[in-house]
Amino acid sequence: MAMRMSSLFLRTLRENPADAEVPSHQLLVRAGYIRRVSPGIYTWLPLGLKVLRKVEAVVREEMDAIGAQELLFPALLPRGPYEATGRWAEYGENIFRLTDRRGDDYLLGPTHEEMFTLAVKDLFSSYKDLPLAIYQIQTKYRDEARPRAGILRGREFVMKDSYSFDIDEAGLDRSYQLHRDAYVRIFDRLGFEYVIVQAMAGAMGGSKSEEFLATADNGEDTYVRCPECGYAANVEAVRVPVPDAVDASGTPAAHVEDTPDTPTIETLVAHLESAFPRADGRAWSAADTLKNVVVMLVHPDGTREPLAIGLPGDREVDEKRLGAQVEPARVEPFEEKDFAAHPTLAKGYIGPGVLGAEKASGIRYLLDPRVVEGTAWVTGADEHGHHVVDLVAGRDFTGDGTVEAAEVRPGDACPSCGHALETARGIEMGHVFQLGTKYAEALDLRVLDENGKLRTVVMGSYGVGVSRAVACVAESNHDELGLVWPRELAPADVHVVATGKDDAVFTVGEELTRELEAAGVEVLFDDRRQASPGVKFKDAELIGVPTLVVVGRGLAQGSVEVRDRRSGERREVATGDAVAAVLAEVGRS
Repeated sequence: MAMRMSSLFLRTLRENPADAEVPSHQLLVRAGYIRRVSPGIYTWLPLGLKVLRKVEAVVREEMDAIGAQELLFPALLPRGPYEATGRWAEYGENIFRLTDRRGDDYLLGPTHEEMFTLAVKDLFSSYKDLPLAIYQIQTKYRDEARPRAGILRGREFVMKDSYSFDIDEAGLDRSYQLHRDAYVRIFDRLGFEYVIVQAMAGAMGGSKSEEFLATADNGEDTYVRCPECGYAANVEAVRVPVPDAVDASGTPAAHVEDTPDTPTIETLVAHLESAFPRADGRAWSAADTLKNVVVMLVHPDGTREPLAIGLPGDREVDEKRLGAQVEPARVEPFEEKDFAAHPTLAKGYIGPGVLGAEKASGIRYLLDPRVVEGTAWVTGADEHGHHVVDLVAGRDFTGDGTVEAAEVRPGDACPSCGHALETARGIEMGHVFQLGTKYAEALDLRVLDENGKLRTVVMGSYGVGVSRAVACVAESNHDELGLVWPRELAPADVHVVATGKDDAVFTVGEELTRELEAAGVEVLFDDRRQASPGVKFKDAELIGVPTLVVVGRGLAQGSVEVRDRRSGERREVATGDAVAAVLAEVGRS
């Protein structure tokens, strides 16, 4: 049934909403696809729901093509299974929890690993039942601290999650590759540029992990790529090439120096340059200093643990990289009250002398991988106005371990080939994991193998952000006038616009709409009699249907205008040939 603008539940806006920062958020609201209910929660209006359903159809077709079977779990889930896997606590404040009238605890599902695992445990018991791949397209809920960018990062969203179940690792490898190939086809069809990068498994657990990132300058994920060898990784997953150890036999003994008013790396370098010029003539730089940053980890049970990170002074701690290393704990700043509770820490002059689980502060101390044995540093002397010079790693201090928490910058060495890395930004659209046996062991999912022995099932997990894909496609498919949908995802194939006040214009527009509809074409017909041609054209450009048919002034000469929304190309077509021309345009001839 064709959609008619005169009765369609739609209001377009000429101005961007005040809270909309990215193009997809601005245009999806202005064009009447979504409507904000509260931060991170949106209503899908008729046009938006049509696009969402088309994205779902693409995902469903490709999942079905690899033999995966669809099911649907509830969104309201009991506490028990999540308690068994530890995620009731691990999710911390990121999940919505509620208690029913009997006092039983529930959550709104953020992901459904536990449910998938228990369903297979309930129904299957033999290796002959495997391999198995099952999936759902389901609404998920996460209590995002800072929902942003409309439906790109919301508190309620639609996701496709699928899981593979195999008897061994070799089977998991095959299932993983099937899903990965399906994802390539899905994202190729959705119509935006993307990259596949190495990623962290995070709270999901598991080993091998890759993300599909839509390339976007305003994306919230940073990734690196190597133009030489093709290496690509989310910055959270980048592993710093570890330098060789240095022979420190010629380095003088560490010595403490007065460095008044030098609480920052910049002030310290300036003081070193003026007060302690180097014997080799080289200028001091931030890279010669060891910065010791203290943060507070908040564990899911509420326990607070200070953590110190030692890294070269020319680097900053990347909060996302650090967060990925310490999950499920979250990272918070180390505040004045925390310094007051740890009097051994001299703010601005913290050094390795008091850091470490066995040292005076008792604070765990992790080092950047670049701080290798034999390297000499200038760092805090744990006394205000003093730094220690020629402090050698391994000789004078050690850490409790290493951590990948420093920022990754353009020009850093590729972990694979050593060539200079480039950085770019993207939007996470899909994530594939080799979960292994984490959830199967926690929930005792085992089957009998060919020898009659119980074997723990090996699992894989594969997610696609379905509602996020709508925004991501919009991010990549718009111009200064509005949205420009790829044909496969557009809410209609053709937007017929009747302009003018002549009854003949509306009559011909109605006839074209009926004939196109009969030929299987989805039509949006602007049949509004009170709206001006200018308003109709602005709405058509904003809504972004790929083909526009204008019935207006040309009708007196027996023609209508066919416009391509993407290229802007226009051509006059005889009224009698209009249906055939449109069918050819939309690929239905």
